[in-house]
Amino acid sequence: MSVLVVGLSHKSAPLATLERAVVSGDALGKLLRDVFHAENVAGTFVISTCNRAEVYADVDKFHGGVAAICELLARHSGIPPAELNRHLYVHYEDRAVQHLLAVACGLDSMVVGESQILGQLRQALHAAREQGTVGRALAELGAHALRAGKRAHAETGIDRAGASLVSVGLALAAGRLAAAAEGPGTAEGPGTAEGPGTAEGPGTAEGPGTADAGSLAAVGVLVVGAGSMSSLAVATAARMGAAGIVVANRSHSRAQRVAATVSASSADLSRLPAEIAAADLVVSCTGAPGLVITAECVRNAMDARAPGRPLVLLDLALPRDVEAGVGALPGVSVIGLEDLRKAAPAGLPAAAARDEQVAAAWQIVAEEFAAHVSADRAARVAPTVVALRAKAAEVVDAEIARLAGRLDGMDARSLGEIAQSMRRVADKLLHAPTVRVKELAGSPGADSYETALRVLFDLDPDAVQAVVRAHAGLVPWPGGEAGR
Repeated sequence: MSVLVVGLSHKSAPLATLERAVVSGDALGKLLRDVFHAENVAGTFVISTCNRAEVYADVDKFHGGVAAICELLARHSGIPPAELNRHLYVHYEDRAVQHLLAVACGLDSMVVGESQILGQLRQALHAAREQGTVGRALAELGAHALRAGKRAHAETGIDRAGASLVSVGLALAAGRLAAAAEGPGTAEGPGTAEGPGTAEGPGTAEGPGTADAGSLAAVGVLVVGAGSMSSLAVATAARMGAAGIVVANRSHSRAQRVAATVSASSADLSRLPAEIAAADLVVSCTGAPGLVITAECVRNAMDARAPGRPLVLLDLALPRDVEAGVGALPGVSVIGLEDLRKAAPAGLPAAAARDEQVAAAWQIVAEEFAAHVSADRAARVAPTVVALRAKAAEVVDAEIARLAGRLDGMDARSLGEIAQSMRRVADKLLHAPTVRVKELAGSPGADSYETALRVLFDLDPDAVQAVVRAHAGLVPWPGGEAGR
């Protein structure tokens, strides 16, 4: 079996396409099961975030696996195959492993170095475990990628080389509000995602026209949603000095839990218009399948505000939470993921320092990839070693049985001593070649060493394959089945 990745990301597809391709909840479970039951697939997990929608699969045939996954992605997203395929990328075997390691280290994110991807990868593996679709090989690879990501964040400055998507978004929002308070290029005039007041013109976190673009002092923040990204938004807004924070969610108890982490307030989602009317900045990241903040809702909220008071909405959700027409309302500015894609490099450390930390993270990817290759080759040799030791044990047992038949009257203790000596001799004779073949497994030409071992000891290929099959089942999880 070999690892295959088929997917699209912020690098390969426009936001509108990525938005349609993202899957979550019941739809994610259905996709996992459909991919798992596809021909040529033995295991799978799916990473589906605002940055990417990627299917990882353990396949026995490259072309068959690619065709099946592409067809299922098109079917589940509703995007015609001819349109979707233009944005898909495919990685296979070693390249697929390297890609996952880079993703886990934050090197393939919209904001390089962001650490949220570790939680998203962990959730992806958990979802696959719940559906019973992740095989042993993919589970081990996923765990390895998580370790690599943690190592990158612990041993390098990749966290400082890039800020989280939430931090970049809040900094951009602070710049919009500061620019609005100072006059031209505000959220009431041009100053939208297309004109001045963006990350590419005046009124940015880096440019003129800001009062204190890195601060949310005197800013009332409403966070809509209570998931992991919402929790990060609440913590970051508090760290940036927000004057007040309110968390709104359909489940009021969850809103209360998130709010309690920074002594913020909570509200039920039914009070959304009133809470928007009271806020200066609204951050929405619910993960809901439909719109959460409509143009009518915001229009009513603006009617209840003091005239001329600007409102900025930061939409971090995919699919989006905020209706497209909201940004056209007077006094309202909307920042979406497309704006963050353009703004991501702003406000980060100097290029030289950033490049140094990114290079250090790539070095970790290279080291972890080498470790994976070595472990994988050793694992491939293991069935041959097990089969060899099993054959030796059979030979010893046969000889002991033959000896017991010929030495009539020998007491059991003496026969046991002879048997133990024979087993020790066999173990010592096999020790050097089996240890050496494992050591050589990580070097070039490893397959030839394994082949030589099979030929020299005349191992039955069926016996080796029996060991392989015994280790190829799905990973057993508490309360679940081992798999098919």
